[in-house]
Amino acid sequence: MGELERAVDTVVGQCLGVQGGEDVVIVVDESTESIGAALRAAVARSGAEPVLAVMEPREVDGQEPPAAVAAALAAAQVFIAPTRRSLSHTRARKAASEAGARGATLPGVTEDMLARLMACDFPAMAARSRRVAELLNAADEAHVSCPRGSDMTFDLRGRGAIADDGDLSAPGAFGNLPCGEGFISPLGGEGTLYARSLASLGLAVDPVELEVSDGRLARAAGDWGGRWVALLDAAGAQGRNLAELGVGTNERATLTGNILEDEKMLGTVHVAFGASAGIGGTVSVPVHLDCLIEDATLDVGATRVLDAGHFVL
Repeated sequence: MGELERAVDTVVGQCLGVQGGEDVVIVVDESTESIGAALRAAVARSGAEPVLAVMEPREVDGQEPPAAVAAALAAAQVFIAPTRRSLSHTRARKAASEAGARGATLPGVTEDMLARLMACDFPAMAARSRRVAELLNAADEAHVSCPRGSDMTFDLRGRGAIADDGDLSAPGAFGNLPCGEGFISPLGGEGTLYARSLASLGLAVDPVELEVSDGRLARAAGDWGGRWVALLDAAGAQGRNLAELGVGTNERATLTGNILEDEKMLGTVHVAFGASAGIGGTVSVPVHLDCLIEDATLDVGATRVLDAGHFVL
């Protein structure tokens, strides 16, 4: 069995717990048809009923899929969405989850990434993810800094954290694969971040300075910052909403410029702007863009989680 075949079997069996006879919808676009075919074969091997839907690529993360795809998601018992842009924060995905479907999105996934990251030490990754989520749940505040000048405080009051530990076997369970993070949608935040990897743009040669005020992205410096803000602003007035604070927990992830992998890197912090309604916040807009902070030090309440890029729990 090849590495990709092992990885898709892990997605279908270990993560989603697909059972014989279940209806499983796999949503792909032209960039991910080969992964979709591998997932379809894995679902068929499990004895379930796979349906492969190929749609046109979305323009940005969080853009709604076609109505027919939304209907297929709502009718499925299990859904898997390896697409170029993320469906995680769409109304269609949220409706499917609320109807009881369990599922995973894999935005920007590649065959190499899926094979490598799904071969992580699952028990260790899961334990890290759950510990981070427990701390985020219990704390009222978190603080991030880095040698480049990041200095930001997050208000966590009243918000619940999520452990992206790969266990999506319960009815209505939803997550992002490859797995490996603990995250929360903050109530608010203030400060400055220096981002190395920015969703939709890739790796910046020089980290991009982002200023956050009253829970919103107030400014992003330079050409890259301007381009990134334009993507958020295209979603409307709430596109700049502070949506997520997350901590990577997968030891197989490396810095690539693909945020799906970058945000899972053990020892890193990522922060997202845009939609938050699907992860415990209140904002629903057709965009959700993450950025990565390298060499971060993170304190959650009185507990140090990261120290200069090292996971210390």
